[in-house]
Amino acid sequence: MRSLRRACWASFALALVSLPAIADEHKKSVGDCAAFDQASKGEDAMSFTIKNACTMPLDCTIEWRVVCAPASKKRRAVHPTSAKLALVDGTSQTREASAAVCGDDDWTIDNVGWSCEPNKD
Repeated sequence: MRSLRRACWASFALALVSLPAIADEHKKSVGDCAAFDQASKGEDAMSFTIKNACTMPLDCTIEWRVVCAPASKKRRAVHPTSAKLALVDGTSQTREASAAVCGDDDWTIDNVGWSCEPNKD
């Protein structure tokens, strides 16, 4: 009889351990349904697009830096920029990073990052 109790307890303990794993399988994260893309746009710009394929509205942020004259010690200038986007389900928005601020100097666009979270409203 003692071994039967242990077997029942073991089954109950296994069920308790398995429940959170099953619940996690049904949760989707924003990363599962939001997508980011970037593309060159002409000779001095990049476009950044976030698409919301979630069934909820998202608040997103895109960040980047335009670095003018990156190899120069005197003329080097860094221009950090960010854009906030509110995306309803099934839509996308695009923002442009332009190096026009650099004039005729060389430039780079770097430190590109994005994030999204469910809209709190």
